[in-house]
Amino acid sequence: MRFSPLVGRVAGRGSAAWDVHVEARRRQQAGEDVIFLTVGDPDQEPPAVAIEAMIGAVRDGRTGYSPTIGYPALREAIAARVARRSGQPCAADNIAVVPGAQGGLYSAMQCLAGPGDEIIVGEPIYATYEGVIGASGARMVTFPLGPERGFHPDLDALTRAITPQTRVLWINSPHNPTGAVFTRAEVEAVAALCRAHDLWLLSDEVYEDLAFARPHTSAWSLSGMAERTVVVSSLSKSHALPAFRLGWVVGPPELIRHLANLLLCLTYGSPAFIQYGALAALRDELPEVAALREDYRRRAALMSDLLADAPGCRVIAPEGGMFVLLDVRGTGLAAADFARRLLDSERVAVLPCDGFGPSAAGHLRIALSAPEARLRDAAERILRFARGLNRPR
Repeated sequence: MRFSPLVGRVAGRGSAAWDVHVEARRRQQAGEDVIFLTVGDPDQEPPAVAIEAMIGAVRDGRTGYSPTIGYPALREAIAARVARRSGQPCAADNIAVVPGAQGGLYSAMQCLAGPGDEIIVGEPIYATYEGVIGASGARMVTFPLGPERGFHPDLDALTRAITPQTRVLWINSPHNPTGAVFTRAEVEAVAALCRAHDLWLLSDEVYEDLAFARPHTSAWSLSGMAERTVVVSSLSKSHALPAFRLGWVVGPPELIRHLANLLLCLTYGSPAFIQYGALAALRDELPEVAALREDYRRRAALMSDLLADAPGCRVIAPEGGMFVLLDVRGTGLAAADFARRLLDSERVAVLPCDGFGPSAAGHLRIALSAPEARLRDAAERILRFARGLNRPR
């Protein structure tokens, strides 16, 4: 039997990046003690106010259908949060509630681009980006976020990448997998290119609350950009609630109307009880969110310090997010080989970044999604493995 061409377009080259994770999960289920540092799945407790509000909503019978793009009260709370943080106007008709940031990116791309269009995104890219773009029928064009620049954008290369077919410039800050936090000047330069070439600016800001080298600059904070800016974020990282699958798209009202039609076909609305939990989480700036940021700042410093002496390796300390990059090219092993052999010998699972783009080749992404004692144990195992590679035979 034949399948739609879509199945090939959504697979993407980045799907192979998860091979080590899948194998590690199999071993864990078989009883092995594996330290999982592959995915950005927060291990901390989420804010109690969100959990209690969700449970209360279930008990109150909030189990029916909800408005397709979210309850008005939740959209208003998200809009107020965006306006408060960005200093720019934002109203409920600028907001669509979506199934997580991933669902928001997919839905937004379906409404922004199609066959014949080009989407420019900095690479390394997060593994799903290629599939999201491919699903729309558009073509992905990349420009480098190279290690020699601290994985910050090469604006000259970005400018050269723009063609008459370009429809969207897509940025991600704090960046996954590199942890780079773009400066305000960099985000403004991207915005200026969007204005000059009449392009959409799509900004993945799911790690917005986890910037620690400098303040996060939201694309929505730039004046004169409201008609062409689309921001996607969620509760997954900031509130340690990935299972909620509760995110939002911020954009012009016309885009939100198109998203409403798409979501009607796709999800028919987010679960009502989860929206009540999200509303409790977003009414105020919760202290738990700031505590999470400081937790990841400490963990990043700890892991960077512990791995600084790994032979043949170089640590790239993050500016934000919940990952540390380890450049292993000096060991003579490809990142995938290093990760597989590390799993075999030391039972530590990390993510090779080769599938994220050529600028990330030879790097490992180490998630800081474990308590400090577990991270120390993982670092010791990685050091032992790296030292063994350099031991005379």
